[in-house]
Amino acid sequence: MTRTVLVASLAALPLAAMALPATAQTLSSGPVVAAGDAVLTLTAEGKTTATPDLALFSAGVTTQARSASAALSDNANKMNHVIAALKKAGIADRDIQTSNLSVNPVYAEQRPDNNGSGPREPAIVGYQATNQVQVKQRRVGEFGKVIDTLVSAGANQISGPQFLLDNPDAATDQARVEAVSKARARAELYAKASGLRVLRVLTISEGGGYNPQPMPVFAMAKAMRADAPSPVAAGELDIAASVTVTYELAPAAN
Repeated sequence: MTRTVLVASLAALPLAAMALPATAQTLSSGPVVAAGDAVLTLTAEGKTTATPDLALFSAGVTTQARSASAALSDNANKMNHVIAALKKAGIADRDIQTSNLSVNPVYAEQRPDNNGSGPREPAIVGYQATNQVQVKQRRVGEFGKVIDTLVSAGANQISGPQFLLDNPDAATDQARVEAVSKARARAELYAKASGLRVLRVLTISEGGGYNPQPMPVFAMAKAMRADAPSPVAAGELDIAASVTVTYELAPAAN
């Protein structure tokens, strides 16, 4: 949505008598503008779409055992199979990064104390180990197949994907160009409606930018079917950029 602010009051400056005195004032942003000039500040947004070429997701294994060492050892064995499956599916070492490694106690369910002695300290009945990796899938079309491969290899925690652009600069630049073009067109519109003309740009500032889709979350891996590839639709990404531009306006040419 475009927000327009007339910094100089046009009502206080009759167009027929609008002069450009030599005395100048300095705006807070720096440029020097004649005291009688009108200044227009507005914000415009540009958008473009792009097909994602990168899928970011996490995969891991959670195991449980009576001792912390047993839980961690079992987890390590299963996680090695998961990482090996990722590499076999074509994921490079640089695209696999450990994001979580933890071992936590598992407590027995607490029951109400009927003898009035107060609550008992919860008893530890086992330990739970979790190991997760963050994965960049560069062949987006194979994402569903990779997920199914991970489930077969023993992964029981999978979340994602978040679809991204590996290099969003070109798409973001397109959105920036559109934002500047819209700002100029609206400035011309307001100036003409006020009997003025756009003289020059005083300031430009940028807001917004690359805005990928939020990450949806998969169900637990055990709920996925192993007899058919998991359906995944990458869709398109909306890339947005906004600019705030201040223009100097002058009387329309006769």
